[in-house]
Amino acid sequence: YVSAYLMAALAGKESPSADDIKKIFASVEAEYDESIASKLVSELEGKTIHEVLKENKEKLKGFGGGGGGGGAPAAGGAAPAAGGAAKAEKK
Repeated sequence: YVSAYLMAALAGKESPSADDIKKIFASVEAEYDESIASKLVSELEGKTIHEVLKENKEKLKGFGGGGGGGGAPAAGGAAPAAGGAAKAEKK
């Protein structure tokens, strides 16, 4: 619901409504609960999303966000080149 609210805000809706959220959910055929959308909209009523993020960005630091390191390469040698296998057979 928050993601749909943010998508509507990014699309230019200064204060997205529950109906805006419903349209986004319908576009991806997702289940929609009017009570959740209405609660979110009422909690954010009179605020811009930029204000909410600015006021609460300190709380977001606790979530982390770093990813793990890259995967290790596969063990073992590389397969011989296509031309190399043919040359070995001629000997």
